[in-house]
Amino acid sequence: MPGKLKARIVAGRHLPVMDRASDLTDAFVEVKFGNTTFKTDVCPKSLNPQWNSEWFKFEVDDEDLQDEPLQVTVLDHDTYSANDAIGKVYIDIDPLLCSEAASVISGWFPIYDTIHGIRGEINVLVKVELFNDLNRFRQSSCGVKFFCTTSIPRCYRAAMVHGFVEELVVNEDPEYQWIDRIRTPRASNEARQRLISLMSGELQRKIGLKVLEMGGNAVVGYLQCFDLEGESGLVVRAIGTACTLDKLSSGSAPNTNTHMPVFGEDLLSSSGPPTPFRALPTSSSSPPPFSPSKPCSRQSSSSDTDLSLTPKTVTIISKNPLVKSLCTVSDTAVFFYLQEFPFFTLTSFPPGFLVHVGGVVSARSVKLLDRIHNPDEPETRDAWWEEIRQEIKSHAKALGCHAVVGYSESTSICEEVCILSASGTAAILNPRYMLQLGLEADGRWCVLFSRFEEPSPPSCGFCHIPYDELNMPFPAQLTYCYHCRRQKVPDVLFTTIDLPPEAAVTGKGCLIQARLCRLKKKAQGEVNATAISNLLPFMEYELHTQLMNKLKLRSMNALFGLHIQISVGENMLLGLASATGVYLTALPAPGGIQIAGKTPGDLSNEQHILTIQKRINDTIAKNKELYQINPPELTEEVVGSPIPDPRQRSRLFRSHSESSDEVSELDLSHGKKDAFVLEIDDTDAVEDIHSLLTDAPTPTGFYSCNTEVMPGIYNWTSGVQMFTSVRVLRLSNANLTNQGLNKIFTDLCENLLKSFYFKLRSMIPCCLCRLNFTVAVPEEELIQVAVTAVAMTFDKDQTQEKPAEKAITKGLSVSSLDRSSPLPEGRSRSLRSNRSFAGGSVTVVKMTPLSFLPGTRIIKYLGIINMFFIRETSSLREEGGVSGFLHSFIAEVFAMVRAHVAALGGNAVVSYSMKECVFMENPNKNQAQCLINVSGDAVICVRETDQEPIPSMTNIGQTCTSGTDGAT
Repeated sequence: MPGKLKARIVAGRHLPVMDRASDLTDAFVEVKFGNTTFKTDVCPKSLNPQWNSEWFKFEVDDEDLQDEPLQVTVLDHDTYSANDAIGKVYIDIDPLLCSEAASVISGWFPIYDTIHGIRGEINVLVKVELFNDLNRFRQSSCGVKFFCTTSIPRCYRAAMVHGFVEELVVNEDPEYQWIDRIRTPRASNEARQRLISLMSGELQRKIGLKVLEMGGNAVVGYLQCFDLEGESGLVVRAIGTACTLDKLSSGSAPNTNTHMPVFGEDLLSSSGPPTPFRALPTSSSSPPPFSPSKPCSRQSSSSDTDLSLTPKTVTIISKNPLVKSLCTVSDTAVFFYLQEFPFFTLTSFPPGFLVHVGGVVSARSVKLLDRIHNPDEPETRDAWWEEIRQEIKSHAKALGCHAVVGYSESTSICEEVCILSASGTAAILNPRYMLQLGLEADGRWCVLFSRFEEPSPPSCGFCHIPYDELNMPFPAQLTYCYHCRRQKVPDVLFTTIDLPPEAAVTGKGCLIQARLCRLKKKAQGEVNATAISNLLPFMEYELHTQLMNKLKLRSMNALFGLHIQISVGENMLLGLASATGVYLTALPAPGGIQIAGKTPGDLSNEQHILTIQKRINDTIAKNKELYQINPPELTEEVVGSPIPDPRQRSRLFRSHSESSDEVSELDLSHGKKDAFVLEIDDTDAVEDIHSLLTDAPTPTGFYSCNTEVMPGIYNWTSGVQMFTSVRVLRLSNANLTNQGLNKIFTDLCENLLKSFYFKLRSMIPCCLCRLNFTVAVPEEELIQVAVTAVAMTFDKDQTQEKPAEKAITKGLSVSSLDRSSPLPEGRSRSLRSNRSFAGGSVTVVKMTPLSFLPGTRIIKYLGIINMFFIRETSSLREEGGVSGFLHSFIAEVFAMVRAHVAALGGNAVVSYSMKECVFMENPNKNQAQCLINVSGDAVICVRETDQEPIPSMTNIGQTCTSGTDGAT
């Protein structure tokens, strides 16, 4: 589908002084797309030039419009020497290629230079004209919409979910390519930025082609990542969930306060008169496609039943030729056509979608990187990820599940070693929403269903075990559900998804983190990879141990939003696990934590053990009161299976030996509940106690979670404050032990959280939601922690409105939302945040990691924002050290994101995330470099009471108040 791209350069402002003689600039602009370049006239001696150029026209194919960005380069004209570069702007054209997209990109864009940062602004207009092309062999995917949100977008309805899509592209990294001339840092950085932009566009186009082949029109939960493999090359990869979305009318747009995705239920109808049956072409070996000749091959469980249900006639609509027919299907209306084993990158689902949740499934693999010889054939990397996914599938099947939800992939790279990680939650989906079409051994088509004897109550059904009680893949204690008393539930549940909206919860949730550092010897090649492979299982075990301990300490029994990161460095491995703990009423109450065993060194006296035990018991009692956990008392506990012998039980706490005979002599009961027993018999066990008792309590009025909303809080106000913080710590002691390193890492994370509570104290009561921690070991002696989250205020009393929010303290430099003027007492803060500038007022583009803004509704999605920036300096101390450098860089990133959203006509960015933040420092040469990748969905929001969208801001440089806390 050929198209025409038109661009016009209007003006510039606040340009830097490039001519020292006149303290002015002779600026002109180069506009480049593909291999075609246009230039404006030189505007002499002005820091605020007015070009008002003609329309520059590029006639290109639509696939080039998807792959290439429009490059706008501002230069200073020199008569007798080479022109000096001022900065560049990369404009993504893809948001203009959808039928529902904006018609023009128009606004002020920051002029960015990788050495000096933002150097003024330029006003650009961009238009695209597409011509219809019915070529079935076209290589473009124009019209496919992409969403970063991990739930169905707010103003859409899912007509069909097709399944998992993935793709990756590889290339050589310009930073490590040999060239025959001296390469300046600016040229190297710009070559890298341009290549990544091209690869990102190509990747998005290829994913879109896969979606079109599946019959979809959108990708939800789109996750794109960059793997900087050094001399091995550069990899850009992405995963997502292919869907067919229908736009909701403005009158039927859902209320964002429900925090629930919208799924269409009128695609298939089981009511009304029977529809004539039209089968696929039949033969002696091909019966009608929806007449299964044998039951589902999945192992049976106590909740399975046969297919002898009364058939109902439904209409199945799908572009897949295997299911494009009118058929008779048993049970209720079929809603999804899925792959053989579906993966979902979504974390939020409609009520009833998840029938049973088996638990977290994960896989990790250590690989040695090799040089990418042919960028057009990335089979090696594809094979690596396929191995990981196959392992995830096998784990899920062992749990009796046929799908993985909340699925994500990540990497950690150091030199030539790469750790590939993938995780998700094994689940069984409602047969009403799911149809699996499989091919039998004799070539006949059959339909595979998951069936249940009777529907479970929505408030507890997802907690019921999907595996066979008599053939469990691991030892576990099962009890009858405390809510319905009909099915079995585990004593604890770990998941990577958000808490289902229908789940019955007691009290409030809280953020639970496990932190771990392990030293390793420096090595190269296979020796290094083997050492890391040997450490990984023990690190995961210890992280889960900490999570379980802290969950019990808070008197909770389930984790949601679990995210485990393991980052590799030259001489250490860092592990960080974050999740939101809750108390599910369907699961049994957690037991206590009991200290037992001999104590080494200074812990040898019995009195000290009693003191520790008392502290733990007091902490559990305080946490119950803090999180308002008051489960209803049951007169009789029904145990579904006998408690295994202590020798056979899954021991979640360490002992000095797995075969120790002393274990059976311990008293494992604490009242009527089983107690977790922690044996203090080595220094590792002391770490367990230290991790339990050193977590600082959350200040009064604050709550925190890493899920989209806090379980137990529903009365949100419109007070929202997003923040980003980056801490970099240089280790000074070269003789650190594992215990010393653990303490440093724990203190770093704890102090980061304490700084948030201090700077956000004026927003009490508030909750820190979607806390996303990212850890890295960029260099041998550096530990880096980056955090993005949003603080949301809520009313303690739902019947009263929250008083006007006070301005945040001056010490908070991480704000990404502007402050509004004080409102009259008794009124919550308005979404419209105005700031006076040049005699008028402008509105700041809002940014949030949530998929919604409280008190507003999204009326239009304008496309995804996926931007990659590099910043380098050779005057680190002069810029304020690491702290000042990171602060100014992230503030500039926010400004550029806001500018692109405003140019599209948007006024907010939802589902914002900072996927990559790589910092490298050479203090001896006063140099530093940072690479940042951010993404999100550009949207138009209106307040619940308004019909017209809030105007986006028209000035960038004067309204950005964001930044980071960088610390050394």
